[in-house]
Amino acid sequence: MLVKCENRSNPTSLRVQAAGLTSIMDTRQKVLLVDDEPDLLQMYGQILTQLPSKPEIRTASSGSRAMAMLESEPYRLLISDLKMPKMDGLQVLSIVRRKYPQLRTVALTSVVDEHFRARAYALGVDLFWQKPATEQEINLFLECLESLLGPETDNGFRGIQSKSLVDIIQLECISQSSSVLRITNGQSTGKVWIQDGEVIDSEAGELVGEAAFQRISSWRAGHFETLPPEPSRPRTIFKSYSGLLLESAQAIDESRSAEAQDALGSESSPALTNISRVDGVEFVLLLNGKESQPASRGLENPTNVATWAKETLQSFQSVGERLQAGPVQHLHCFGIQRNVALSAQGEKQLCVGWQHSLSRDQIREGMKRIEASWVS
Repeated sequence: MLVKCENRSNPTSLRVQAAGLTSIMDTRQKVLLVDDEPDLLQMYGQILTQLPSKPEIRTASSGSRAMAMLESEPYRLLISDLKMPKMDGLQVLSIVRRKYPQLRTVALTSVVDEHFRARAYALGVDLFWQKPATEQEINLFLECLESLLGPETDNGFRGIQSKSLVDIIQLECISQSSSVLRITNGQSTGKVWIQDGEVIDSEAGELVGEAAFQRISSWRAGHFETLPPEPSRPRTIFKSYSGLLLESAQAIDESRSAEAQDALGSESSPALTNISRVDGVEFVLLLNGKESQPASRGLENPTNVATWAKETLQSFQSVGERLQAGPVQHLHCFGIQRNVALSAQGEKQLCVGWQHSLSRDQIREGMKRIEASWVS
């Protein structure tokens, strides 16, 4: 949008207003994107404009140009391609880590190379990412970048500060990666082996397999490093990653939300447990209009989901009233990353997350079974 402003009677006022606008614009965070291919630089620059925080996006077509721009003004985030002529991305990241230790960094590459991955994390990058191609990959990439643009926090892990370890492992599995995650939490260290998008083994101290995975997934903060895969690693975990992560999230919920569960009554816990055991369920959330705290299984932070569920049901309830179609009973929401079904029975509301691989018919049938037991 182009806006033309004239104020001939009081030009000083116009200058003050313009100065105020410049001051506001200067508060926006700056992101520097570096890539030697002009077409990719333009394409990914456009993708970054979708970031919710709306940072200023600057671009550089070479490592030397990027270094000059970093010296001229402060930046919040640097995203650099790895394979570039003269000064490659690893050289840029190495210099940046020494000169600008507070600058958050992302290594971006079009070639899956575990050697590059290991070197990048050794340099202290916050995130190593293969250039996204699909809509799902782009959304995940933007979500991770947005977290890096956010404030420092004591929770979360390096590279995805607002995410739990369960989220990080889920990202690796969704992308069908093969890698070893080494996680450090204070004096404790653990490893998770991922092969072709499935968790095959884990160890933490004296624990191995599922027991080790459960301990590691309970850690709320620390550092993680992605190491090259080990194809010869014997498999000790045979559950699907979605089932494994659901059990981990349930264990976290049970250990951290005992008071919230009690507030909803003794019947909520058995209902949650039974629903969460249905094949294909990733999470379940129970809401009672009279209670302020939701009861959940499989959600690290159920408050945001509860707010969305309530607002969504209220919005469609209003539509139903205007159309005189009666009260809303069911809502099925199908998205790129997750499928969600909502159901309402009086003041009680149910929100169930389903595996994305399930068809709509499978989800509908699953909800019928769940609602039958929930209502009874």
